[in-house]
Amino acid sequence: MAGPLTGMKVLDLSTLLPGPYATLVLADLGADVLRVSSGTRVDFAEHMPPFVSEKKISSTLAWLGRNKKTMTLNLKNKTGVKILHQLIKTYDIILEQFRPGVMNKLGIGYEDLKKINSALIYCSLTGYGQSGLMSKRAGHDINYMSRAGLMSHSGRKKGGPVLTGMQIADVASGSNNVVIGILAAALHRNKTGKGQFIDISMTDGVLAFNAMSGAAYLASGKEPEREGEFVNGGSLYDFYETKDGKYISFGGLEPQFFADFCRVMDCPDLIKQGVIPKNLPKEKERIQNIFKTKTRDQWVKAFENSDACVEPVLSLNEALSDQQVKERHMVIDLEMPGGGTMKQIATPIMFSETQPEYKKIGEPTGTHTREILLQLGYSENEFDEFKKNDVFA
Repeated sequence: MAGPLTGMKVLDLSTLLPGPYATLVLADLGADVLRVSSGTRVDFAEHMPPFVSEKKISSTLAWLGRNKKTMTLNLKNKTGVKILHQLIKTYDIILEQFRPGVMNKLGIGYEDLKKINSALIYCSLTGYGQSGLMSKRAGHDINYMSRAGLMSHSGRKKGGPVLTGMQIADVASGSNNVVIGILAAALHRNKTGKGQFIDISMTDGVLAFNAMSGAAYLASGKEPEREGEFVNGGSLYDFYETKDGKYISFGGLEPQFFADFCRVMDCPDLIKQGVIPKNLPKEKERIQNIFKTKTRDQWVKAFENSDACVEPVLSLNEALSDQQVKERHMVIDLEMPGGGTMKQIATPIMFSETQPEYKKIGEPTGTHTREILLQLGYSENEFDEFKKNDVFA
């Protein structure tokens, strides 16, 4: 059965990672996504190594462009804008990722486009949102997490904030909130026939990620500190190095899980004290020393029949090869132009009736420009003329 979003048509004017990842999820779930890019502006996804297939497609583009069509348009060109106006008559959801005001200057802001299609859902994704003193300020993932207060209680007391291996603000905040916002607006439109403007700020999203610490601070006025909370190092909930230089994670906060952990670690005296013992530094050092007596995999074996919330820190290779990942079908094989297949990470949403579909890897920017123009009713001669006049530049 076709994906749950079959029939939804999305015009993707976003770049970099957050917007394209959001539309990747929508495309995997069945939406018809058309990526509209500048023919001259460099998009990092187009040039991020390694490259695959005989067409030398970037592996990042092959992933982020999965299931999408792609065309180029010069939105500083009047004809380019006219073509966009034609597109939104059918592609009635639009995502853009420019700084506030840019789309308005080009004549393709929300107020301009809703005159053409009153049911238009127009989503703007930015670092700081459409309003406020910082709305037009440049930024990246690390900046948004910093401004949101999250990094003030993340990391170690001695070492300070710690970088993560993925873009939390970009993807977990920005991309996911775009998907949620668009689907909520589409549901509203189905009920009322009305479109609307959606303002997504990646910093707003990360601010909400303060979650329990944020709720506690607003209630008590007490600032959370690094290694001062249950889940940031202020308890035995932590990572521990093993004999072979690898790591184990322990997350058993609840009494029954902690008791199971203590029994396997042969520390029954800690059970009554709980996950925050009286002398935390001393007991944490004790646990660390015990973990260093065996290798990571030996500890995995020791805990395999327990309910202690202990798991190994896997390398990416180990994680992608893990039996759990295989059984969840989280790595897929897609055919590549010219033959062969390419492995990619799947969309992590499982349905009983309308599973995600994986039709094709992302294709080079502009691949479908001619096809789209002909579908809009333009002739081959007009297409050639547009090329000469930089309509696709």
